[in-house]
Amino acid sequence: MEIERARIIEIVVSVLVVGLFIVLVIGVGDQFGQDGLGPDGGLAIVGAILAFVLVMAGVGIALAYWLHRDDAVE
Repeated sequence: MEIERARIIEIVVSVLVVGLFIVLVIGVGDQFGQDGLGPDGGLAIVGAILAFVLVMAGVGIALAYWLHRDDAVE
């Protein structure tokens, strides 16, 4: 079973963005987690989640445009 080139690109980009999110959450935990997250740490986690959602939405739109723009011409 062969996987299309576009599908592989989508998978790789998604895994990279999720990896970036994990690194960001670990960084927030490292920065604010000595005595518990507290209000500032909680706000940083919410910001990380919001950034992840917005980045994934942007990546999805960009991939849909770049990978499937030739399909619309037909």
